[in-house]
Amino acid sequence: MILIGESIHIISKGVSAAVKERNKKPIQDLAVAQTEAGAHYLDLNMGPARKNPEETAEWLVKTVQEVTDLPLSIDTLNPVAMEAGLKACTKARPLLNSASGRTDSKEEMLPLAKKYNTDVVISVLTDRGCPPDVDSRVESIMDTVAYANELGIPNEDIWVDPILLPVSADQKQVLEALEFAKILSDILPGIKSTIGLSNLSNGTPEELRGILNRTYMTMLGRYGFYSAIADVLDQELVRLNRGDLPQIVDVIHRAMDEEDLDISSLSQQEREYVKTVSTLLGRTLYSHSWLED
Repeated sequence: MILIGESIHIISKGVSAAVKERNKKPIQDLAVAQTEAGAHYLDLNMGPARKNPEETAEWLVKTVQEVTDLPLSIDTLNPVAMEAGLKACTKARPLLNSASGRTDSKEEMLPLAKKYNTDVVISVLTDRGCPPDVDSRVESIMDTVAYANELGIPNEDIWVDPILLPVSADQKQVLEALEFAKILSDILPGIKSTIGLSNLSNGTPEELRGILNRTYMTMLGRYGFYSAIADVLDQELVRLNRGDLPQIVDVIHRAMDEEDLDISSLSQQEREYVKTVSTLLGRTLYSHSWLED
């Protein structure tokens, strides 16, 4: 799976302060750390970028490109900042992150993907918000991809995001996103896929976020999911993705299939992954103590 490093995010106080002060070092330290950890792309999340959007986007892209050759994912809701960021990407073909089925996004973001010949993330969001089930997600993405195709953007340049909500807030939606992932390549041949993996564990205790994210990534990977925006500084997540922990992948798959696992024969680590699969598939109700049950 392609991993897009998520750590350069304006919501982080350190990143926000560095951008405001035009202090390169914290940004470049994160870029280098994620590159060395095994990221394939780096996400530069500028949020709404309301103040000096052009200059901020250009500065951030150039700052990161000074220390890494990785392709960049330009992540902002501001089309002015988006265009400035895409223009500044000189080392590798960037990823426009993200467009959606919202009217303003289709009219403002998708033409930028065509203009700058970028790959583009298109989420299932619509003017009404996040579709609640698989069928409505399919309806939304089919409409938006058709719109993108009419602009001249081929399926091969599109990365679909089913939108992942926190398991602690809406456990059912976690399963809906997984079910959508299973059928995506069948309904849209040639399409790629991506997901904001850490959204899954928002609102959970910090020490439990890793196992939720790692388990779900492995579950998605079983269905050929293409990429994830993730915490690549989580060494175990990167090792799982590289195939360095085949016994963990195997036990996750067996738990997904509801095999009659002999829990007593499993290691503590394996038992925790089995319990996490059960929670993510909705077989047990989510609580912060799911590993203790």
